[in-house]
Amino acid sequence: MDKSKIRKEEDVVRLLPDKTEFEKKVLVATFKIPLGKVSTYKRIAEKIGKPRAHRAVANALHKNPLHPVVPCHRVVKSDGSFGGEKKAAESRRRLVEKEGVPIENGRVKMSNEILF
Repeated sequence: MDKSKIRKEEDVVRLLPDKTEFEKKVLVATFKIPLGKVSTYKRIAEKIGKPRAHRAVANALHKNPLHPVVPCHRVVKSDGSFGGEKKAAESRRRLVEKEGVPIENGRVKMSNEILF
């Protein structure tokens, strides 16, 4: 799979034939998060019309085959912390920090300016 050819939402969907409709919606919504911004599992769930499915969103992102083009590292918990296993969470924290997202005490410093 050539991730360099992913430029539009349609490209994301086309490269995910084995994923459920829910997983595709999650990955497309995540694909839209711009550099220097973050979203939360809850916000992604709301954007795809499943406001109570934040845990399912996390599970879908855990199986993201299109990282880093679909930037699942830009999705955090509502409190700005990074979920999942400690080593992976630390890696995601370093990535978003490198992208210009403000970090304070190991968490994203949440504000309207950086929330997508």
